[in-house]
Amino acid sequence: MSGLNIFIDILTYGIFIYSVTLLFFYVFIGLYSIGETRLYIHKNNFTDYRLLAASSHIPSVSILAPAYNEGATIIENVRSLLSLFYNNLEVIIINDGSKDDSLEKLIDAYQLQPAPHYIQYKIPTKEIRCVYRSKNPIYRKLVVVDKVNGGKADALNVGINISSNDYIVCIDVDCILEQDALLKMIKPFLEQTDTKVIATGGVIRIANSCEIRDGRLVKVHLPDNYWARMQSLEYIRAFILGRMAWARLNGLLLISGAFGAFDKQVVIACGGYNHNTVGEDMELVVRMRRYMEERKVPYKVAYIPDPLCWTEAPVSTRIFGRQRNRWTRGTIETLQLHKVMFFNPRYHVLGMLSYPYWFFFEMLAPPIEFIGFFVFVIMAFLGIIEWQMFLALLTFIIAFGYMYSAFAALMEVITYNMYRRKTDMAKLLITALTEPFIFHPFGVWAAIKGYIDLIRKKKSWGEMTRQGFGQSPAIKKQ
Repeated sequence: MSGLNIFIDILTYGIFIYSVTLLFFYVFIGLYSIGETRLYIHKNNFTDYRLLAASSHIPSVSILAPAYNEGATIIENVRSLLSLFYNNLEVIIINDGSKDDSLEKLIDAYQLQPAPHYIQYKIPTKEIRCVYRSKNPIYRKLVVVDKVNGGKADALNVGINISSNDYIVCIDVDCILEQDALLKMIKPFLEQTDTKVIATGGVIRIANSCEIRDGRLVKVHLPDNYWARMQSLEYIRAFILGRMAWARLNGLLLISGAFGAFDKQVVIACGGYNHNTVGEDMELVVRMRRYMEERKVPYKVAYIPDPLCWTEAPVSTRIFGRQRNRWTRGTIETLQLHKVMFFNPRYHVLGMLSYPYWFFFEMLAPPIEFIGFFVFVIMAFLGIIEWQMFLALLTFIIAFGYMYSAFAALMEVITYNMYRRKTDMAKLLITALTEPFIFHPFGVWAAIKGYIDLIRKKKSWGEMTRQGFGQSPAIKKQ
């Protein structure tokens, strides 16, 4: 047997084993998520959130919302945060050296003036220029901080230092929250007795094409834009299936930076957000979990399947590509920083299952697919492909992917059913047919560019254009 044939056999069987293992994980995650979702819905039916909302004993919460060049949506988004049903709350907007009119709009809309504020400098940050509060008692919950630009992680650390409450909820300022979102996010911290809950995450949904008035979501529509619509399907798969299954295993590595609640004491003990990575949200969760594991303290990272947070998704290949590029770099950086956990039994599920899964099937998947494409082209050129077998396997993989998407859509319908019109769900499933040929390959290419940018030691977030909710486009750059 020639060396080329041996190489091809090793490559073929290696990819086959990799693919079978990945498919097994997908099946397991899909089925395992059902029990956790059913349990949550059952328990939630017996919860009266009106009592929680009115209670004076509910834990105190500080919302931290970094803002950089968010002038297009800042007023509506802050209005949304101030309208949340929660008794013991402060809303902290951190203006991270914006170059647009974000701060001026906030000062005018909420009658802000400089105010003395006690700051505990427990985490090193960039300079704070001024702290503002409103002259109007209606906005007594609002605190606005103006600081020197230092990036999202630094802005969140400023918010942690300024916050006066026991728990922090970190969100993207361009998000729209359901009015009972905080009540549901804090509930896991109240339920556990023998296990300390250090963080909870919530489902993120796509707000593109939805009707939003006065900072509130009034009607849900499936996005008209193709890229946003595909992300709607992707988010349903990721949040309803993937993260619910990992939460049930207590192996969740990621809470979306768009919406997550944390025990402030543990966050400070871990040193706050790491400003040396573009994936600061994932890195903090992993570091908090590692902190608890190394101290042998029983803990849990919980997850809420309710659609609590709505955000604007990228609508162009340019912005979508930059987002996935950044996600890839953040994943690689986080796994590098915590490589000591890789198949380390000291870290239990975190080290033996969660970290290896992310390493093999999240971090390595894009380069494996990318290399596999070029190997396929070479093999096709050399005429050594068994086309009948190849087409059968390709058909199976595409069919499996579509069935997994259809299963996720079914779970959406039988749980929260946010897309009530039949035409919306039909359109979503038809769009899913294009994923293997358009959306997924482009995502792989964006991830490869992320690898390249990481090698080049690129740290910037890149320019991010947002349409705003019913407004003209705004540009962010960080």
